[in-house]
Amino acid sequence: MTYSNVLITGGAGFIGSNLALKLLSKGYHVSVLDNLSPQIHGEDPIKSPLYNAVKDRVNFIHGSVLSYEDWKHALLGVDVVVHLAAETGTGQSMYEIEKYTDVNIKGSSIFLDFLANEEHSVKKMVVASSRSIYGEGKYRCNEHEVVYPSERTDALMAKGDFECKCPVCGADVLLLATDENSLIHPSSIYGITKQVQEQMFLVMGKSLGIPAVAFRYQNVYGAGQSLSNPYTGILSIFSTRIKNGNPINIFEDGLESRDFVYVDDIVDATILGIEKDEANYQVFNVGLGEAVDVLRVANTLKQAYGSDVSVSVSGNYRLGDIRHNYADLTKIFKLLGFKPKISFEEGITRFTAWVNQQEVQQDSYEKSVEEMKTKGLYK
Repeated sequence: MTYSNVLITGGAGFIGSNLALKLLSKGYHVSVLDNLSPQIHGEDPIKSPLYNAVKDRVNFIHGSVLSYEDWKHALLGVDVVVHLAAETGTGQSMYEIEKYTDVNIKGSSIFLDFLANEEHSVKKMVVASSRSIYGEGKYRCNEHEVVYPSERTDALMAKGDFECKCPVCGADVLLLATDENSLIHPSSIYGITKQVQEQMFLVMGKSLGIPAVAFRYQNVYGAGQSLSNPYTGILSIFSTRIKNGNPINIFEDGLESRDFVYVDDIVDATILGIEKDEANYQVFNVGLGEAVDVLRVANTLKQAYGSDVSVSVSGNYRLGDIRHNYADLTKIFKLLGFKPKISFEEGITRFTAWVNQQEVQQDSYEKSVEEMKTKGLYK
């Protein structure tokens, strides 16, 4: 089916603004619903480069996903809704529970309630899910084959043992790529809200006959990412610390890893989800399909910026953090033909070149750490 009018919630944010610009280049008419959150856009959102990149090119609606009237206004004449608006800090979600459940779950419920009870023109909906719904990823135990470890315990991590264990025998396990059929067992409130969002969209999509697609994004980074938000995005957090001349403290033993995917690849995958009927009622991992450890991230950034800040592996840890997770991309390649185009090395080159053109932002990372300490989440 062909669509022409797309609404992007959170469309002035990092992923949303990049998606909006790509859709515009393909001839779509784009509307954006965004509350211009200070955590993303700064205390004076009107100066936000993300907002300014799209404001004059889209039908911009300054509003909230928690407002029924804002949804009603934003949905006029819309064919496709891409729901990106969300609170996104995994650690922050563990002590701002009401805010995260309100925005991520209630905001979705208001939209779906509108579709169920009002006249509208929506023919497809895409929701941004997250790799966080998996909690720890997929592993192999020598004795018990494929296993899905539970969250790591404070007792073991306090001893410097950060590896995941077989939930049956307690032995160390070998990391595997996480596919879409892997166990869903989120270890954060954020992960729980994304799981609920995904399920709500898929269930209501089938009930209403409106195709729904869920993308489980891995760790997204790239040009345009907030450099002032200390709650999400390890590459931007490290970059801001380096630019301020501040040392980098690596948690655990530095070998914990993530799948870092450049925003352009996320945008391409999302557009395939809009345009291809094969995506209907499906969930897809979107990532690079490669595990990159945090120590490598820090040293790569330090080298790229030509910095001499110290990088130390402290053994500190955050309760609820996962050890590893990287995406199995077999399904999205098979059904949608998606392959990431931008390697980690090329992505870092693009990202750091963009950072070098930006004003140095205030480093608020220590403040976020103090918040976690007071809540008993940082050790």
